[in-house]
Amino acid sequence: MKLFTHLNFGGNCEAAFRYYEMHLGGKITMVMRVGDLPPGVKPPDEPKTAVIHARMDVGGVELIGNDVPAQVFQPIRSSYLYLAVDSAAEAERVYKVLSDGGQIGSPIAETFFASRYAQVRDRFGVLWTILHERAR
Repeated sequence: MKLFTHLNFGGNCEAAFRYYEMHLGGKITMVMRVGDLPPGVKPPDEPKTAVIHARMDVGGVELIGNDVPAQVFQPIRSSYLYLAVDSAAEAERVYKVLSDGGQIGSPIAETFFASRYAQVRDRFGVLWTILHERAR
């Protein structure tokens, strides 16, 4: 059995995955668009560029994503991708990247349990927790 994180996007899945690949060190392993469907498969009523399945390796995890029609898309409301990083400097860098064009829920700060901790909704609507744990 395997457990994957699957994210829905309102038309910008590929842009989000390319952004994560560039800034989080991920590697996209697959992108299939509506226009890539084989002959005889009835395509969804979406643009040919809409992503129907994308996969990437990031942070030791395989992330799955796809576009849903913009009229039914809703941003994530109650789940966060929890990104533990190796240094306070890396936490600051990732926070800057993910909060650029997004919304800050908890600004990056030192806490009793972490040298750096933050929560943001990135420009693609994905919620992130960024953490660099304190040395024990």
